[in-house]
Amino acid sequence: DVCLYNRSSRYCAIFCMGKKLVPSTANPFALQEEIEFSVPDQLSYEPGVYEKSLSDAQEIIDKPFVSAGHRNIQRQHLKNRMTVWERIAVLSDEPPKVLFQNWGPNLDGASLVTAILKIEGRDVALYGHDFTIRAGSMDATNGKKLARLYELAGKRKIPLVGMNDSSGAFVPAGVGGLDGYAEAFTALRKISGVVPSIMCMFGFNAGGGSYLPRQGSFLIQPQDTFFGLTGPSVVKSALGEDIEADDLGGPKVHSQSGVTDIAVEDEVAALLKVKELLRYLPDNNSSFAPYQTTSDPITRKTWDIDLLLKKAFNSPTGYSTPFDVSIIIQQICDHSDYFEIQPERARNTITCFGRLAGNVVGFVANNSAVGSGQIDIDAAYKNARFIRFCNLYNIPVVFMEDTTGFLPGQEQESRGIVQAGRAMLDSIIDLRTPRFLVLIRNAIGGAYASYNNYPTGADLVIALPTTRVAVMGPPGVEFVYKDELRSLRGSLKQKIAEEREALDNSVDDAAGEAERRARQWLAAEETLLIKRYEAELMNPREALSLGSVSQIVMPSDLRQVLAEHMAFHLDHYTPGPFTGVQREFH
Repeated sequence: DVCLYNRSSRYCAIFCMGKKLVPSTANPFALQEEIEFSVPDQLSYEPGVYEKSLSDAQEIIDKPFVSAGHRNIQRQHLKNRMTVWERIAVLSDEPPKVLFQNWGPNLDGASLVTAILKIEGRDVALYGHDFTIRAGSMDATNGKKLARLYELAGKRKIPLVGMNDSSGAFVPAGVGGLDGYAEAFTALRKISGVVPSIMCMFGFNAGGGSYLPRQGSFLIQPQDTFFGLTGPSVVKSALGEDIEADDLGGPKVHSQSGVTDIAVEDEVAALLKVKELLRYLPDNNSSFAPYQTTSDPITRKTWDIDLLLKKAFNSPTGYSTPFDVSIIIQQICDHSDYFEIQPERARNTITCFGRLAGNVVGFVANNSAVGSGQIDIDAAYKNARFIRFCNLYNIPVVFMEDTTGFLPGQEQESRGIVQAGRAMLDSIIDLRTPRFLVLIRNAIGGAYASYNNYPTGADLVIALPTTRVAVMGPPGVEFVYKDELRSLRGSLKQKIAEEREALDNSVDDAAGEAERRARQWLAAEETLLIKRYEAELMNPREALSLGSVSQIVMPSDLRQVLAEHMAFHLDHYTPGPFTGVQREFH
């Protein structure tokens, strides 16, 4: 049989598991034949001391792949988990360059694999816990091994991928296991902002096994996995609280809080997401994300945006009609393809990567389909974190605004909406990459002032014909037309009297009917004032006259306008590390 990785037959069955199986009559439990260490065209073979040393070396080379044994591998499979070698095989068809910088006392890799792997032609630094050996636990030597890998990734400017499946610190190692985690924490922090990293959570992880991967840029978690400060048993003993692992640290919990960026169905889906996300990320903070040639012309008309807005605003609810902004993002991106970050958290805002004329672009968009697109605490932090990532890794950002403002209320204030809003505003002001603002509909009050615009550093601000820019929404009529409203409301009693006189005395409850008619009149007059306010003040005209908006763009031309301007700005932008002042952050 031929091993897909050209490995020795001693462990090829383990390493190639998950690949195409080749039927064989060979007995997998048969004793392995001794390898002959001869050279091509050798006439005779009489092994001696030299061949014995080669045989011992080969046994050491093979040991990390076979030391788990069939029983431990079977246990892993019965838990619907793959071995570390099977996971690597999903990520790449090429064999990894394994870097066992410490082999451990048993010379079995010490439950941790570090390697350089080719993923779709790109070098990636990779580590993965081998749960089949010592439950993937960490000791002091493992911390050094991880730290050296992180340093190598930062030195050679290549992305990092982590496959976490660890029970935590190796208890017999004592404080050495904790020191190992501390060394790994420190090294990973030092390459944050230098190279992007993607972490996968497999199995059951607690303590340091949770802190470490969350230091990464993005975290992917499959179903039926757990990570957290402590497991359910510790919570039970400390607090007397009965709770299931999934309710404590499963993906449904972490995807809502933002601890997990992407929740997926299983391990294979997680690893495929790694490959997909890598296509949108640069190798490091001194390069652009990969350019991808596209057959989708920038002149393609975005008629579906026209249809969306037509159906929404011509409906009975008019300009108050919510719609899903992801439809607009889809229409703008090459071949309607984009990659959403934190899709299950704060759906009132959307953060995603897409391509525009082959260039990777970040999108930050208010989504009126959820909560009218109002910015709450979760949305503000979600936006801030995504914007800061794009800032560090030279990714331009297109903002799409359609919000009536920040979400008010006691609950939001008590949780710190002002602080969250400040975090978002800070990230926008600090953004150095090319950045555009598209005004879709509502751009009201403080949300407009703190969103991407010319005063905060935008390179381009454009508006659709449906844009409504104002200090306040419809409630602003109370301030702009306060004299007219005072006069109308003051004449209500007179109007009731007039209606009473006009009614026939035979009408039952004439007084009540007169009041009802008078109040209908008042409501109609107030509605006319609101329409007048919207027509005179809630439109892009004043913003255009002041230079706050550069141009009005027809919905069908939106992709072309954005692509042409983006190409210009990227032609004159040189990617490099962020060198600005490190300002205070929340």
